[in-house]
Amino acid sequence: EYVVLATGMWSRQIGEDIGVSVPLYPAEHFYVITEPMKDLPKNIPVLRDFDDSLYLKEDAGKMLIGIFEGKSIPAFDKTNRVPEDFSFGEFPENFEHFEPYLKAALKRVPILEKAGIRKFFAGPESFTPDTNTLLGEVSEVKNLFACCGLNSIGIGSGGGVGKVTAEWMMRGHINEDLFIYDIKRFQKFHSKISFIKERVTETLGDLYGMHWPYKQHKTSRNQKLLPYHESLRDAGACFGVVGGYERPMWFAINGAKPNYEYSYNYQNWYPSAEYEATNTRKNVGLFDLTPFAKFELKGSLTHKELQRICTANVKNEKGRTTYTQMLNNDGGIEADLTVVCLDVDYFRIVSSAATRIRDRHHILKHLDQKIEFKDVTEDYACLGVFGPKSRTLMTEIAGDYFKNSDFPFASGKNITIENIKIWAQRLSYVGELGWELYIPTKDAKKVYNIIIKIGKKYKLCHAGVHAMDTLRMEKGYLHWGHDISPEENQYEAGLSFAISFKKKIDFIGKESLKKIKEQKLKKKFVILSLKKSKPGLPLLLHDEPIYCDEKIVGRTTSGNYSFNYKKNISFGYVKGDVDISNKDIEIEVEKKKYKAVLEEQPLHDSENKSIKS
Repeated sequence: EYVVLATGMWSRQIGEDIGVSVPLYPAEHFYVITEPMKDLPKNIPVLRDFDDSLYLKEDAGKMLIGIFEGKSIPAFDKTNRVPEDFSFGEFPENFEHFEPYLKAALKRVPILEKAGIRKFFAGPESFTPDTNTLLGEVSEVKNLFACCGLNSIGIGSGGGVGKVTAEWMMRGHINEDLFIYDIKRFQKFHSKISFIKERVTETLGDLYGMHWPYKQHKTSRNQKLLPYHESLRDAGACFGVVGGYERPMWFAINGAKPNYEYSYNYQNWYPSAEYEATNTRKNVGLFDLTPFAKFELKGSLTHKELQRICTANVKNEKGRTTYTQMLNNDGGIEADLTVVCLDVDYFRIVSSAATRIRDRHHILKHLDQKIEFKDVTEDYACLGVFGPKSRTLMTEIAGDYFKNSDFPFASGKNITIENIKIWAQRLSYVGELGWELYIPTKDAKKVYNIIIKIGKKYKLCHAGVHAMDTLRMEKGYLHWGHDISPEENQYEAGLSFAISFKKKIDFIGKESLKKIKEQKLKKKFVILSLKKSKPGLPLLLHDEPIYCDEKIVGRTTSGNYSFNYKKNISFGYVKGDVDISNKDIEIEVEKKKYKAVLEEQPLHDSENKSIKS
């Protein structure tokens, strides 16, 4: 049996009563309706004034004036619950709150000055932590689907929401990139009153607020702090929220303040990202990777089950790591991850911070229940020590164990630092020689301090998320949720090397992949760079049209400025039957087309000499 939770603002408390996290909460929403206005045209368009948080529209010969203000009021403040009999209920008038916006409306539409007010409405409307809908199967209860949190745009999006929910239930998955709506993008704490009640005071206003690139919410912060949070702050960290954690996005230098100054062009954090990215390539950078999702699996059936749910040939040998994807039955990419063998039939899965709940749900959905499964994300901090000088730094800190012959690429082993047992694995999302260090959380600050102290002689720098994103694009590494999703398959994404048809097991999606392999690709992954490149001019992000010979042939999925190679770079997909090599290629940004070239190889270390050195 299937159940769809489509209960609007009651959904959070209904979910809470059955142990399901549904992160939404109602805020008070206000509008007024004027007295009838003579000769008011019925066909006047809806007027939206984003600067003053207003919307105005004709309503049966009257004008309706509503607001989506930046600082809203949480509803039901005393009880934190919506009464079960509150359908179409209203709150007392709050003219003091509404008056500044009404004055702005009179200034915008002067004819309103002569109109009386017939109705003052104040009522509840629910909002989510990011002003996006909640859809898909919940992680706690099988076959229970969310279909709520429509953030005041229910009429406009209701048809699509219903269609997607029906298809999701019928297939058990969705072959579209809808992660921004998947309820599993959120964790348990997101639905707690202490978080959601404050957050909706901001997200209601986000409907009419500027959608700045890299924008961070101001409310409900500091939910999860790294063990060395204060040290990072003292080092100049500007924090952003990743997987619930306060994570350093960049580190202020040269007396700058660690605050975003939002822009659609040049970013104020570029000097920091440039220093961090270039120093990592030249010396060594220290990256925090703690929010990465970490799951441990044990049992005699573990290897067999991993072979069934992963596309690559997973090695059941202590210290071996395997980069792989997990698919749905149609071959769409459901997860992008690394599988690490900690011992025979004892594995750790590491995946993206943002997809922790979603990936856990997918794994448990297909995993034999006899296998011992544990989410250990909070049990370990993770530091990435990456760069040409990382080997000499790690040798001085932990001993002579890091030679290529002793510690080859894509392997892992236990090491000790000051009698602290640490799992080190030689992998790097930034495409450099380096190690990921998995440290018991209680010991993480001590290890961090040791690395910082000894790292000074090797010109170690702190590095944040922006630098890491730039570096991974230089290396050609993909990001699930941007460059890959259930909408793509491994052949389209250039990830066929992570498919093993040789292993004697029918892994999920195998039959679909066989068919896809024999067909012409519908689209193919490309790396592009602009012929004329300046940082932020233009600001490449994602979803920009790609033109070939003046026709749209695809769209971008990621964008960044490479400070090491002085290029604006984009990842994207173009139609499978279009050859863009040696053609006139353009990327359109803000209605302007910029000449681009096809990069046949990643900008950095295309032969893997540095990373395997």
